[in-house]
Amino acid sequence: MAQKFPRLFLYLLGALFLLNLVQSIFTELIYDEAYYWYYAQNLDWGYFDHPPMVALLIKLSSFLFEGELGVRLMSCILGVGTIAILWVLIDHKKKKEYIIHFFLLLFAMPLLNVYGFLTLPDTPLLFFTALFLLAYKRFLSESSLVNILFLGLTMAALMYSKYHAVLVIFFVLLSNLKLLKNKYAWFAVLISLLAYLPHFAWLYENDFVTIKYHLFERPNQPYSFEGFTLGYILNLIINFGLLFPFAYWALFKKKDNGYFDKALRFLSYGIIVFFLISSFQRRTQTQWVIVICIPMALLAYEYLLHNTKSRQWMYRLGLVSFVLLLIGRIGLAYEPLFPVIYETHGNKEWVSKIRSEVGDMPIVFENSYRRSPMYQFYSGGITTFSLNNVHYRQNQYTIDDSEAKVQGKKIAYVSLYLNKGDFEYQDIKGGEFKGVFIENFESFRKLRCFAESELIKISDKDMTLKIYNPYEVDIPLEKLQIKVGYLNFYKQLKESLGVTYSPVNKLTTSLKSKDTTSFKYNLPNTEIEDFKYLKFSISENGLQSGINSQTYKVER
Repeated sequence: MAQKFPRLFLYLLGALFLLNLVQSIFTELIYDEAYYWYYAQNLDWGYFDHPPMVALLIKLSSFLFEGELGVRLMSCILGVGTIAILWVLIDHKKKKEYIIHFFLLLFAMPLLNVYGFLTLPDTPLLFFTALFLLAYKRFLSESSLVNILFLGLTMAALMYSKYHAVLVIFFVLLSNLKLLKNKYAWFAVLISLLAYLPHFAWLYENDFVTIKYHLFERPNQPYSFEGFTLGYILNLIINFGLLFPFAYWALFKKKDNGYFDKALRFLSYGIIVFFLISSFQRRTQTQWVIVICIPMALLAYEYLLHNTKSRQWMYRLGLVSFVLLLIGRIGLAYEPLFPVIYETHGNKEWVSKIRSEVGDMPIVFENSYRRSPMYQFYSGGITTFSLNNVHYRQNQYTIDDSEAKVQGKKIAYVSLYLNKGDFEYQDIKGGEFKGVFIENFESFRKLRCFAESELIKISDKDMTLKIYNPYEVDIPLEKLQIKVGYLNFYKQLKESLGVTYSPVNKLTTSLKSKDTTSFKYNLPNTEIEDFKYLKFSISENGLQSGINSQTYKVER
């Protein structure tokens, strides 16, 4: 242990682990963490937005602690685990002389820093990327059975963390195409696929809803250089903070010294170029490129070891970054020290305001898969549901059984869009929310509409629309209204109008349970001229209409 991890290294690693534990306890959850905590209440092999690793980490944390630490404990462990693996991956004989430089380098990377305690899919992605590189390095040195298993299982763990992992694996493979002729590499791939079969099965059972949404259903917006490409370049800078010039210069100056070094370079450039190209089509998020912090941390540290002048400047800027990020981390927990109001501020307060009005009553939030789990977490487990309508997006509440838990009950319906209500509250950012009490709540968001074909000709008359009722009860037609949404080229909803429709069987008065009912309909006239797609929705009991169909292309 002392040979691999010097005493100073262990002291600093332990101090960082303690810092992350304390940070976890005193910092409120961010909305995404609350959402993934909601995942963990029902472990499964997959979820609407992500594979299941993040939910598993939270579940493991909850076995030992409650509250925020019960969400973040495993992230604290994986955070220091990532640093330990990076240290093992460095072979340079002088590395033990610059341990403080190593920690300052990593602490200067803002997202790598905060993902040392926040529980998000990128947390295990970073850890298993580092572990994958270690497995790959050992595989290059010896194709033993242990190393083959190590490599295969690590690839599976990567993919269970986040779908972006496929880029990590692909670019490492691209750096060494000889692997395509290596039977041991194919054995590792086979092991990873076998380990990933449960998630493939989950995707199949759920009609590949995740892939369909991310690839085909997500709305976009017109290209903007400032918002898309320039924003992406700024994301590349943000990932490395004040040390970004040194990190990218180290990547530029790197010369390959074997297949492992080549893998680090290909992985870094590959991710950067991939999302640069993507930025010409849609806005990229800062964390989408965070995985480059792993290979580029190794390259930057190696460059630091070889260049005295750069080492001195990196040390100075690293100290400045350390102070700034430490203040920022304190600000996450203590609002007055943070320059802006952030997600970790005021959540307990707004939850308490609603709780004082509704007591233990179930809550239905309109269009908020973020507030719904946050309320459930800080209220001690009160039943919640996010009622998603056609103006919003699908999420985990679309596919799980949360809707059934509020059916037929008296609930509080909370929305940002109500004009008046039985109660109201204001969040810390000034959002005005109102709530109304509904005595016998009833929604049918799982009804599915199917057009005759993938292409709808708007000139056609008396077209057929099929509606499948997955519920255990028949649903009277008088409770429903069918609508059609007109979407532009970027799949943004521009208008939603009621549809004139009638059942093909004139005697039909309800949607039969577990059955499909056919209707004839005509599209309503719209003043929207540039629509390219249609989407069908159903309004039940006067509620805003839901998301009840895929997006259909239009032919004029």
